[in-house]
Amino acid sequence: MTQQLRVLVTGAAGLVGAEVTARLVAAGHQVTAVVHNTPELVRNDGTPLDPATVTCLPGDVTRPRLGLSDAPYAALSDGAIDRIVHCAAITDFGRPQEHYQSVNVDGTAHAIELARAADADLVHVSTAYVCGERDGLIRETELDEGQQLANAYEASKLKAETLVHKARAEGMRAAVVRPSIVVGDEHTGVVRDYKNIYVVLKLVTEGKVRSVPGLYEARLDLVPVGYVADVITRVTERFEEAEGRTFHAVGAPLALRDFSDVLAEYPSFHVPRFVPVTSFDAERLPLMERRYYDRIVTLYESYFRRRMKFDGSNTEALGVRRALDDGPDFLRTLINHCLAAGYLGTPPPDVTDVLARLGLTGAGAADAAAGGPAANDSDGADR
Repeated sequence: MTQQLRVLVTGAAGLVGAEVTARLVAAGHQVTAVVHNTPELVRNDGTPLDPATVTCLPGDVTRPRLGLSDAPYAALSDGAIDRIVHCAAITDFGRPQEHYQSVNVDGTAHAIELARAADADLVHVSTAYVCGERDGLIRETELDEGQQLANAYEASKLKAETLVHKARAEGMRAAVVRPSIVVGDEHTGVVRDYKNIYVVLKLVTEGKVRSVPGLYEARLDLVPVGYVADVITRVTERFEEAEGRTFHAVGAPLALRDFSDVLAEYPSFHVPRFVPVTSFDAERLPLMERRYYDRIVTLYESYFRRRMKFDGSNTEALGVRRALDDGPDFLRTLINHCLAAGYLGTPPPDVTDVLARLGLTGAGAADAAAGGPAANDSDGADR
């Protein structure tokens, strides 16, 4: 039976944080959630967490002591927690540099400060893309390899993880979890927040962006939010095994060619043309497409040319199940949910809708669907 832990979760109202909190509560742990401007915790599927099962503290990770008032901070520092799971972060792209510094870097420094004061262990949530624009196998044991980073988000997460490693070298016990591109549920595709890769998906399938610099052999790594929460929870519960190690929480790599082929399966979608970087000229794009490209696509375009594979040896050794076996099939699951939810336009009509538009209802519709007499009659009439 798992030992009951007293766990503080920062960013507990976020997509990943809420799922981690729900899992820890379900396992019988005592959870304190640091939240910022959020009255309740809501899981990815929209289900609110029972407020009686979690102690919520208003705070702000950008401020010293996580922005907590004197009494709760003193209680936490006085041995009231065993472990801190630091999920709080800005994951959006295109924010001002100072936002990433204050939330992602300074916020991590403040979480480390509390861990030291409370003599608590730290589970830090980073990103697999601290690897920057490297190609090839990315090992969990690697961090700063002189890589070129694509954006301020990646740079801030590298700085934050470096702080954790430095604190560990100075005696603090810590483990790191690195998710890749976090998306919806692996079985239903349901996602609470349509951010990042979803924005690009919407632009390209609606034809607002038709040409993107990229390589068909590049790989996107999409990981279900539930799997990420599973890895973080396992690291938290089995910290004695996890301490000092880094764990990739990643999915099944999806080649950009497969990404393009899956989009082509949907008749209502525009399929973007991926152009080698050396041949791409943004100046030749139509005016409106150029505006979308400059303001949004440039934030993500490096992900369409990276040819990396994430090592998952530590995660596998900890006994965490594999996330996915089939990247293209998972992408279909995500797209089908986006269609059903209306995020990517109107879902394809089913057979009943098509027959109704043809004026076939009742028994006639049933015959038509089965290819019976009504179907033959309708076919003849149309001719």
